[in-house]
Amino acid sequence: MRRTRAEYLLEYIRHGNSVKVCAVDPVTGLEVSIVGPANAGREALKRTAVAKLEYVLKKRRKKDGENGIFA
Repeated sequence: MRRTRAEYLLEYIRHGNSVKVCAVDPVTGLEVSIVGPANAGREALKRTAVAKLEYVLKKRRKKDGENGIFA
């Protein structure tokens, strides 16, 4: 399934001086997380988490073939 505009779910969890950001692809259910400094800013943390999620999604698509998952 190809999407023209990616939409992801994001969760921010602060732990002292750090923030854990979880990014979830609602179509596949794939979840990744990153940890960064709390003073990095929400937008920078979001960009990093989304970039990691897109990287893992791309890697998974390449592994499964461009036509999707075969069962």
